[in-house]
Amino acid sequence: MADAGKRGRRAYIGSFTAAGGAGISTAAVADNGALTVLTGVRDVPDPSYLALAPGGDTLYAVSETAEGAVAAYRVTGDGPERIGTPVGLDANGPTHLALHDGHVLTANYGSGSVTAVPVRSDGSLAGGPLAVLRHTGSGPYTPRQQGPHAHQVQPDPSGRWIVSVDLGTDSVRVCTLSDGTLALHREIALRPGSGPRHLAFHPLRPYAYVVNELSPTVTVCHWDGDDGTLKPLTEHPVLVDAPSGDAYPSGIAISPDGRFLWVATRGEDVLSAFAVDDEELRLVGTVSCAGHWPRALTEADGVLYVANERSGDVAWFSVDPESGLPRHQGSVEVPAASCVVVGDAPDAV
Repeated sequence: MADAGKRGRRAYIGSFTAAGGAGISTAAVADNGALTVLTGVRDVPDPSYLALAPGGDTLYAVSETAEGAVAAYRVTGDGPERIGTPVGLDANGPTHLALHDGHVLTANYGSGSVTAVPVRSDGSLAGGPLAVLRHTGSGPYTPRQQGPHAHQVQPDPSGRWIVSVDLGTDSVRVCTLSDGTLALHREIALRPGSGPRHLAFHPLRPYAYVVNELSPTVTVCHWDGDDGTLKPLTEHPVLVDAPSGDAYPSGIAISPDGRFLWVATRGEDVLSAFAVDDEELRLVGTVSCAGHWPRALTEADGVLYVANERSGDVAWFSVDPESGLPRHQGSVEVPAASCVVVGDAPDAV
């Protein structure tokens, strides 16, 4: 957006309160993407993942706890104000959420399930009835795959389907939401032991890219939005060399024009940049994430934001327009940072 700086932008940063995080922090976004933290709201435990409503006036947050909950906030002034009480999910450890067809969808890692929470016309959450789709299955890596672990849920570009990525079962499920009921359409198996974590759709072409946590790779898939079919095609390493120790990919993001794809990898603490040619990916190179343990990666207006959980900061990067390689521009302290979302300031005119 050319006038983003004049209109005003805000970033909302989720964090783990159990590790000293402020909860949900609000930051002003400068024209060059730099962040200045303004306020913090610490009224739900561990709001590790956030999502903005399309209008930008309502913010939703999971509470990644054993009880599991989701909360809604009215975004006003320099900080969000909670609307009502958090809604329990009948699920353990929600790690991701998205908006779809009048509902907030959550992926619940501990329970291995997806929940749909109804949203009222004013953006507040209805207490129920909740729709829950429980995953089943396991994978070969017993320390992490003894059962299902839904890690991400989102609608497809057409809005007809919901996809949920399950690390525990090495699969992606395609679902429907109709009359408040979640139903499984089909389950697509990925390579056993890969541990899929998150998925990003190509903005212009029928492809999806799955980042795998248990093997540092990205799986390229063909996406058929007419019949809700995902077909794995190729798999690509995210590191130039073999990992020197632990390497757990986490966040994935794609540029709005579909030319570049980025992956964050914890342990190695790097960002990988790929040139995208539909089903083929070319690893351009890796750069430091400018912190430790990058949990989430967000692209907004040509800037990459990385929530570095263990170093307690959010770093921002410009992107080389020819290669796609990120260039570190600055960082701001945010203890136990886990997620960044960016939108227009709600009071902008």
